[in-house]
Formats: sequence, structure tokens, C-alpha cells
Amino acid sequence: MQEKVKSSSNERGATRAAVERKRASQAAAASERRGPGSSFDTIALLLQGGGALGAYQAGVYQALAEGNVHATWLAGISIGAINAAIIAGNAPEKRIEKLRAFWELVSTPSPWAPSGEWPGMFARGETARTALNQINSAAVAMTGVAGFFEPRLPPPWFQPPGTTEATSYYDTRPLKATLEKLIDFDRIGASDIRLSVGAVNVRSGNFAYFDSKEQRIGPEHIMASGALPPGFPAVEIEGEFYWDGGMVSNTPLQWAVENGGEHDMLAFQVDLWNARGKFPRTMTEVMTRQKEIQYSSRTRAGTNWLKSARKIHCAIAELLPQLPENLRQTEAAKVLDAVIDPHVYSVVHLIYRPKEYEGDSKDYEFSRLSMEEHWRAGHNDATRTLRHKEIFERPTSLEGVYTYDLTEHDGD
Repeated sequence: MQEKVKSSSNERGATRAAVERKRASQAAAASERRGPGSSFDTIALLLQGGGALGAYQAGVYQALAEGNVHATWLAGISIGAINAAIIAGNAPEKRIEKLRAFWELVSTPSPWAPSGEWPGMFARGETARTALNQINSAAVAMTGVAGFFEPRLPPPWFQPPGTTEATSYYDTRPLKATLEKLIDFDRIGASDIRLSVGAVNVRSGNFAYFDSKEQRIGPEHIMASGALPPGFPAVEIEGEFYWDGGMVSNTPLQWAVENGGEHDMLAFQVDLWNARGKFPRTMTEVMTRQKEIQYSSRTRAGTNWLKSARKIHCAIAELLPQLPENLRQTEAAKVLDAVIDPHVYSVVHLIYRPKEYEGDSKDYEFSRLSMEEHWRAGHNDATRTLRHKEIFERPTSLEGVYTYDLTEHDGD
């Protein structure tokens, strides 16, 4: 399904000349560059949190790289921050290899599916696969994930109050070692690729982004972005403690638009939670649907916010030139003039659409079988999306925003 934000005929008839001049100069400069997406100053890859579902994002990245589409800005939350850091912290020719190394490490094959393929001993079907997934996720809850997290022994209830051990069920020190092994953090600071990861300040409750444009990014920033309580402990950075950014907003779109600077943007928004779903029939389905709504709602809010903000900007751009000269020189008019954004935005949605059998534990079901399925789904969705060359065209509507979701009903 493709959705484009259109302007009314009245709006098309009266737009601000400065906006049009700005866009025309940007388009002329962009025409001198080559390659998919080269008509945009920034190509952003926005990665949601979603635990084990993050292998979908790795598949998306592989397809983008194969299509010669290279992000200049990576923004992620939780598992999206981990994937983004692996990409930004490695040379282009090593990125897919390192993503594969991470996902193979954290998805150690189960005895029921050692090859990452459907085991022949099981009957095929929704019921059989549901049972297999439940067994796998129960094993993760009890034993943890290699290279990622391990259960605390003794559990937090028996740990001294005020200690890190008393505030989470799992120890994430294995993840720190994994990140240091797979990521060159010095490269992130020296690279042309911008990396931003979101977290929440535990004491203030405020949302915070750690941005390579402003500071050195280390393993602690990536771990803070994925420190989802009560499973994982808060991470201390410069005297403050941080939890998973998905607690406040699981989608980096609004932050990226507000902090993108003087740039046109083509954003690939990779969502791991689908806002749309069936009405639940059982308690298991209720828990599944609750997670989907909770972690995807910011996606809808972000896209709606962008459309609404752009309409307001266009209304201001239309009305300001019509003001009498004495009003145009007022401080209020100058404030309005300063917020006008002449840039254009295209947001390409790539949304993981789960199978019925995955259930509410799909974000911590780390079997190799599911990992491979998620990776293939991301690769296939991105490959199909890249066949639609219109996503690389600059928006021409007055609002300057196009949004796309090209895989939901795409039959090829």
C-alpha cells in the first residue's frame, strides 16, 4: 500500500516562494549525485526495539546493501541500537558478516532444530510450531542467551538492596563482551555514518539520545538503550542510570526529523511490531496484542505527527507573505518564519508481520530456526520494496512528505 500526503488545490496555488527556491536548489544539487537515494541529503535507517525479532532488521540491511542503498544515519532503540552499532562500527565489507556473527551467537541452535531448519521429527502445522516456540522461549527464560544475558544466581530477591544484582533478573555482562568483540567503537566516532541510540533516564524519566555527532559512543550506550527492566539492569553513564528507550518511544522517527539539521531525508523505518492485528480470543493472544500495540503505537504517532507538522509549516509559509509589512516585522512573525522547514521527507515502512504461531514470546524466542525466518523475512520485504523506484523520488506535494508501505499487499 502506498500513501502520499497530498495538498489541496488551494494550497497548491499559494505557497511560499522561499520554500520553492530552496527545494529547487536542493534538487539541482542532488541531480549531480548518483545512485539510489542520491536525491536526498540523508538516508536514515531507523530501527525499533523488539528483542529476538531484530534479525528482521539484519535481513533488511543486507537487502539494502545489495541494492547499493547505504544509510548515512543509523538511529536505533534496544535491539535496533545493537544492530545499528554493529553496522556503524564495521567497514562496509564486514557489516553483514558481523551481523550474521551476532545473530548466530545469540541464537544457539536448539536440539530440536540444530540446522536452523524445521526439524523432521515434528509434524508441520501451526500447533506443532507453537509448541516448539514455547519450549524454546521457556528455555531462554530459564538459561538466558549465549553472548547476551544469563540468569542471576541467586535471584534478585535474595540480593542486597541497592546493588545491581537486586534490580534485574538477568546479568548482561556477556553482551558487553560481545559488543566489544564485534564492534570497533573508535570507527563509529571517525566514520561518516552518524549513530544515535535512545534510552530513558531512570531518575528523571526523560528520554535521551546518545549521538556520535555529539559524543563518543561506547558499549555502555548501546547496553543502556537495551536495558529493559525488570529483566536487565540499568546502565550507568556519567553518574546517571538508563533503561531501554522503548519504554518512552520505540521508534526514532520524530527525533530523527527534529534533529536532522538542514537535510532532506529518505528514512527506512524498520518496525518489529505491527500496529494492525486481529481481535484476541485467548489470554495468550491478549498478551501478544498488548505488546504489539504498546511498542508500535509510537510508529503511528510519529508518522501522524510528521504529516501534521508539515501541514502547519506549509500554512505558515503561505500566510506570512500575505501579512502587512508592519506585521511581518513583529517578533511573532519572525518566530514563525524561523520554524518553516523547506525540506522534504520520504518515509519507507518495513514492518515485520508475525506468523500466528509466534505468540507473545516472539521477542525472546531466540531459536536459530526463528532467527533465520526473521532474517529472510526482512531480506525479502526490503528486496521487494527496492523494486519500487518511486521511493527514491523527491516528494513534490506542498507538504513535502511521502510515506510508503509497499509490502503489505505486494504479491510479487
